Amino acid sequence: MGRAEPLTPLQIDGDIDPLETREWLDALSGVVDCAGPQRAGFLLEQLGQHAGHLGLDHRAHPYSAYQNTIPAHAQPPYPGDLAIEQRLTAILRWNALAMVVRANKAYGELGGHLASYASAAEIFEVGFQHFFRADTAERRGDLVFFQPHSAPGVYARAFLEGRLSEDQLARYRQEVDGGGLCSYPHPWLMPDFWQFPTGSMGIGPISAIYQARFLRYLEHRGIAPTAGRRVWGVFGDGEMDEPESLAALSLAARERLDNLTFVINCNLQRLDGPVRGNGQVINELEALFSGAGWNVIKVVWGSEWDALFARDTQHALLKRFAAMVDGEYQNLGAKDGDYNLSHFFHQDPELKALVAGMSAADIDGLRRGGHDLRKLHAAYDAAVRHTGRPTVILAKTKKGFGMGNAGESRMTAHQQKKLDTDALHAFRQRFQLPIDDAALESMQFYKPAENSPEMRYLRERRAALGGFLPRRSTQAPALPVPPLQAYAGFALAPDGREVSTTTGVVRLFTNLIKDRAIGPRVVPIVADEARTFGMANLFRQIGIYSPVGQLYEPEDAGSMLYYKESRDGQLLEEGITEAGAMASWTAAATSYSVNGEPMLPFYIYYSMFGFQRVGDMIWAAADQRARGFLIGATAGRTTLSGEGLQHQDGSSQLVAATVPNCRAYDPAFIGEAAVIIDHGARAMLEQQRDEFYYITVNNENYAHPPLPESAHADVVRGMYRFGTQGDGAPRVRLLGSGPILREVIAAAELLAQDWQVPSEIWSVTSFPELARDARECERQQMFGGDADATSHVARCLAGSTPVVAATDYVRAYAQLIAPYVPARYIALGTDGFGRSDTRGALRRFFGIDRHHIVAAALHAVDATRHAEAVARYGLQATAEAPWAR
Repeated sequence: MGRAEPLTPLQIDGDIDPLETREWLDALSGVVDCAGPQRAGFLLEQLGQHAGHLGLDHRAHPYSAYQNTIPAHAQPPYPGDLAIEQRLTAILRWNALAMVVRANKAYGELGGHLASYASAAEIFEVGFQHFFRADTAERRGDLVFFQPHSAPGVYARAFLEGRLSEDQLARYRQEVDGGGLCSYPHPWLMPDFWQFPTGSMGIGPISAIYQARFLRYLEHRGIAPTAGRRVWGVFGDGEMDEPESLAALSLAARERLDNLTFVINCNLQRLDGPVRGNGQVINELEALFSGAGWNVIKVVWGSEWDALFARDTQHALLKRFAAMVDGEYQNLGAKDGDYNLSHFFHQDPELKALVAGMSAADIDGLRRGGHDLRKLHAAYDAAVRHTGRPTVILAKTKKGFGMGNAGESRMTAHQQKKLDTDALHAFRQRFQLPIDDAALESMQFYKPAENSPEMRYLRERRAALGGFLPRRSTQAPALPVPPLQAYAGFALAPDGREVSTTTGVVRLFTNLIKDRAIGPRVVPIVADEARTFGMANLFRQIGIYSPVGQLYEPEDAGSMLYYKESRDGQLLEEGITEAGAMASWTAAATSYSVNGEPMLPFYIYYSMFGFQRVGDMIWAAADQRARGFLIGATAGRTTLSGEGLQHQDGSSQLVAATVPNCRAYDPAFIGEAAVIIDHGARAMLEQQRDEFYYITVNNENYAHPPLPESAHADVVRGMYRFGTQGDGAPRVRLLGSGPILREVIAAAELLAQDWQVPSEIWSVTSFPELARDARECERQQMFGGDADATSHVARCLAGSTPVVAATDYVRAYAQLIAPYVPARYIALGTDGFGRSDTRGALRRFFGIDRHHIVAAALHAVDATRHAEAVARYGLQATAEAPWAR
């Protein structure tokens, strides 16, 4: 334990008794000296509590002094060869820079980023050389969320490791013809390399938290040993402005996720300028994270500052730092040593005396802590040793470090894509790169000889940590799905009772949970609406996951369905956070790759708050090749009748149709839902297809017909013939999906009874699947593929018989198949804002009830009687369309 330095009285404005102040400070120093820092911290906490008891509301700043959390004397010895690691870091900087500059020299439109990795190179290298553990045959390794703009640096390292070729580096952001490297971490585009997509700011941090939590979930449920694994997230300080970045901080602390470490690269700059030009983002982040319950480690100043701090017994540096804002730090960072001497150190007599004898070059050599391997290692080491709380490392760096006048700490650093010859020579000199002029000016990649000390060291360090990273597994053991009849017999042959499709789907996955093989792998997830969706029976049956079990007696302990929290609970009840529940679903849906343990998550939620609220996270899950079910409950614009505008979903199915590996369905009956879930479970668990399923269900109770086995395949394809009405050949085809199929059936009966128009009724379970199939057939026919390719739509709706389609979604949803239907095609939908009323009133308002469907059908087949139907049903169109009101 080092002796505490004697303190002199601080010159604090308004101090009426400096001597007493000194006595208090000396007393605290004495406690540190005699009893240690833990005792001193305890006494400070007691004093703070006592101050509260006395009614004193004065509080210190919610952040510590602007200095390193770990003092120099407490740093552990550096375990690596510092000189070799610095040379490797320099080489990686060069190859990353060359990759981006070469791409933009060839194709100026490609873009790319130089400055982000330049600021984060040491942050990554300390992790790669000493902490990031890879998967081995004996155990699974760590999970690393990489800052997306630093992807060139990760590629540069993979090039040295022999995992990427020089040709691949030369094809950065040129992927179409194969062999190129994607812009950011994208598992869909590089499935054997990247594990987590982080390109959309904010999604990486919240996903990392829920991945760490899911590791604990697997451990506590006895599915996989995960105790030795750690989740690392390297993010930018500007990224912390995204609400998702901070949304789950309290969950990480509350669940004591000490398997989680964030490293925030605080280069003080966003894309356009300072993160907090008029403030201090490091102190702000410390306050946020410590307030949420995290362990905070600040790495602000490099080793060159240690001697200055040791001499600064009056704390002149800390007082000056406290008064500075980030805009000033950025300005100083962009200037040379002469400027820093005159505009920082020489502005204060104490600081001027502190650096007496130091040259401008010496001042230039004062690095920020995030560029010092030793300081970073001390922080990483402290993070992995800390228990009971997650840790965040706030590492101060310079954006564009090493780029000199071409970008170091410049406002334009993020947009810098090219360097001129002088800048390249200065870069080589600064990092002492062994590259000749010709190689420098032609931006050749550099790789040391295979038997060089650098390459041997790089391989040895990664071998000690289990192998190379990032690396993604693509397969997991297949899981058998029980026979459909075993868990869905009630849905295929219903008993005639009126129930909702929501109730039916919940019963389906509840039955799956009872299966001995697949049951433990089912992960029900809900965002605080379990009772709404009829899932309360799962509380007692499988328990709600909590890492600490249940520390209270629930109010409803005497009931059959009491609220039960359990350490091995299976249900994830996330509270009112769709973003958190979606991150939890993604962790479960990618467990087959991340953990080698296939899971089958069912996330059920208000459909309006699914694709609409967290659509970006759904897109990221698609990139990550998620496998699971998203259940959009209380779906449709008129089915959730009383809730009104912000609850009634008329668009999620249309948005889902834009996600390439999302298979979206809107079943009308429980039997249809059962066939879809069975097909999806087999595709994902048995065939291991990288797709996920979005199924909308509703809360309207009605009777469900049996589903013949002959229709199962067509249910999956997207539509099947439900039946016919009337005598003779059908004069019109009526299509419906979800609960509106019942209005279509009723319309067919009216057409037959009142208008003598026979019709054909089709249940459309998925307009997106039909459109996808038809588009592919069209592509084959038009561009030299299979000229005889025929879509399911073409087979079902061949000929000139007019078609009327009605859904509970916007008209564009049903219109997805319009280009592929040869006959006249009329789509009815619920365009516009939702509103509160009864289902019948809402369907009449939007024009999707049985009477509007009849009128639309007559308009297509019997214009002379159309006017009669409009009059009979009172369907006078208003001057303004419903969506305009």
